[in-house]
Amino acid sequence: MTTTLQPAPVRPVTAAPKPRRRIALLPSAVLLLGAVYCLVPTLWILIGSTKSRSQLFSTATYLPSFGSGLVDNIKGLSSYDGGVFWHWMLNSFLYAAVGGVLATSVSAATGYALAKYQFRGRTVLFNAIVAGVLLPQVVLAIPQYLLLARVGLTDSYLAVILPQLFNPYGIYLSRIYAAAAVPDSLLDAGRIDGASEARLFRSIGLRLMVPGLITVFLLQFIAIWNNFLLPFVMVTSDSKFPLTVGLYSLLRHGSDQASLYSLVITGTLLSVIPVIALFLCLQRYWRIDLVTGGLK
Repeated sequence: MTTTLQPAPVRPVTAAPKPRRRIALLPSAVLLLGAVYCLVPTLWILIGSTKSRSQLFSTATYLPSFGSGLVDNIKGLSSYDGGVFWHWMLNSFLYAAVGGVLATSVSAATGYALAKYQFRGRTVLFNAIVAGVLLPQVVLAIPQYLLLARVGLTDSYLAVILPQLFNPYGIYLSRIYAAAAVPDSLLDAGRIDGASEARLFRSIGLRLMVPGLITVFLLQFIAIWNNFLLPFVMVTSDSKFPLTVGLYSLLRHGSDQASLYSLVITGTLLSVIPVIALFLCLQRYWRIDLVTGGLK
């Protein structure tokens, strides 16, 4: 008696149920709240600068004016006290540009040395520099003032630039970037060819660290541009004020003259434009670095 084997019945294959997309409501709400928190003051400044002196307190807060209020405010700000606002902006640019370049140079040299040289106490020194990030400027402002007053440098441009040359966070970023971007084999090849350490730093280290140093410069430029406490403590002459201290002095005068509030709001709006322009100009270097990193 023979038996025939019958194939097992084929069960239909059903697609696995797709997991439902769950929307994280809490992170989205926090992100939205943070965006509103950042945009609302900026929107208020933008709208307030379009209003005339009479409209500033008589119209709705977020109702813009479509007249010539912005142009009139810019003209009034330019003519105030002989155009001192533009002198303040030039001072801010001088402080931020010179201080940013010098501080970036110090950070590049220090970070490169900490990343590429072995010496006693390197770890302790690096940890001390990183700990400097935790110190607030309020703690350092008075000792820095006393030190510069002893050598007669207060109420000068150097009094604002010198204390900001040593940037612990910039040194930290430079050290991390130098360790990742500058290969030791390339430095060893240069030493075999007879290049000095200074030439290796200029010709190899700095060139490979340029994208990271641009980030350090941008952060330092913005920090100096927005710094209020240090120039407020160091400088007493109106001709040496940066924008932050100058607009604060203009706001104090506005407590007696309400018409100056429009000029302060317009000056605040104009003070943001150079930072935005600098960010847009330097952004392409970050894109180039990302493209070259992808090609490698």
